[in-house]
Amino acid sequence: MTSIMWFRRDLRLRDHPALRAAADGGPVLGLFVLDPALWRNAGPARRAWLAATLRSLDESIGGRLCVRMGRPSSVVPRTAHEVEAGQVHVTNDFTPHGRARDRAVVEALTGQVEGVATGTPYAVAPGTVTNGSGQPYKVFTPFSKAWRNVGWEAPLPAPRAVEWVEAGSDGRVEAMLEKALREAPAGMPTAGEDAAARRWRAFLDRDVDDYDDARNDPGADRTSRLSPYLKLGVLHPRQLLADTAGKRSAGASTFETELAWRDFYADVLFHQPDSAWQDLHRVPGLTYDEPADAIEAWKQGTTGFPMVDAGMRQLLTEGWMHNRVRMITASFLTKDLHVWWPVGARHFLDHLVDGDLASNNHGWQWVAGTGTDAAPYFRVFNPVTQGLKFDRTGDYVRRWIPELAHLAGKAAHEPWDADDGYANGYPKRIIDHAEERQVALERYQRGRG
Repeated sequence: MTSIMWFRRDLRLRDHPALRAAADGGPVLGLFVLDPALWRNAGPARRAWLAATLRSLDESIGGRLCVRMGRPSSVVPRTAHEVEAGQVHVTNDFTPHGRARDRAVVEALTGQVEGVATGTPYAVAPGTVTNGSGQPYKVFTPFSKAWRNVGWEAPLPAPRAVEWVEAGSDGRVEAMLEKALREAPAGMPTAGEDAAARRWRAFLDRDVDDYDDARNDPGADRTSRLSPYLKLGVLHPRQLLADTAGKRSAGASTFETELAWRDFYADVLFHQPDSAWQDLHRVPGLTYDEPADAIEAWKQGTTGFPMVDAGMRQLLTEGWMHNRVRMITASFLTKDLHVWWPVGARHFLDHLVDGDLASNNHGWQWVAGTGTDAAPYFRVFNPVTQGLKFDRTGDYVRRWIPELAHLAGKAAHEPWDADDGYANGYPKRIIDHAEERQVALERYQRGRG
């Protein structure tokens, strides 16, 4: 009997437990459902990355991927009836939206169609890592130690032969995907499982051993750049951990820790779903501003602070931003402009090709001081000193801010000190960082009582 493999955040063939379970039962229809609400809320970069990844998956299964649009609770049962499927296979989803969606689909399936959930998008499924009392960890370091002790399964090879069933896709969907691809950001990476594997192999061979030191330089391109692939499950973190297991370098260990952060934030969201858009640890008396012009300058990369502006322009151009720069830009919005973090989190999710709800929003809270960090109120990133420290040559700033290309070396971070710093039209600073830092600290102190 035919089974449906309902793809979601697992757009690959290798190391795919749910796909193997589906293939064991006979012919398989590969299905992806575009939810109109999610599509509308995604920015051009996210839509383009999804479209490119779906196209690659379709090619890998001989053009038989069925892509349809609508509410999953309607589309999945209707498609199951159309192909007379006996089972609908999925990878477990642990996000608040995903869990609610899957409950609705299971309730809508007729008694003759079974829903089967297998596997997880994470190395260790949310809810698995607990302390001695059986409670979830609230702080990363003890979580990461327990996470390593729990461990993960070995990767699985792709099924040797899958009998893919063909079913017609929606012509409207094809047109939407084509439009999304035409609007793709200029620097979007090559989509697909093979491209992800090549990127990983190059990073593993060249950069992983130095990752602990080199990862903080945004101009050097020494990070893995795998987050877009992990977002859509083109790679599974289990595959990466299997390869780093043979390494004994500090860099490989640091890279594994970054994967632990991904699992940690997913675990936090699983246990506290309201933390997606609300403060995990609210500071009762903390007040915020809504400076429309300053927020727009931040979004467009015209704040007058080179490191902030370079990051925001990279985001608009590539749909990606270096993690160190994400922290700098987030700190500027929340601490220098005193804006509540969801404003920035939504902007990032609109534009990032790797925009993951748990990692993005809890990362913003870590910077803002309402998240998992135990003592955050005094952390205010200085955008100038951060640039001087992590972009020592100024190459990153010059790459993204052509108005400063004429300033050599570190001078690009302090155009106000150069006689010709503003010769090419770079904007003046919109705030005084030292003053706003003091305001932020005073607000936190008052807010905490």
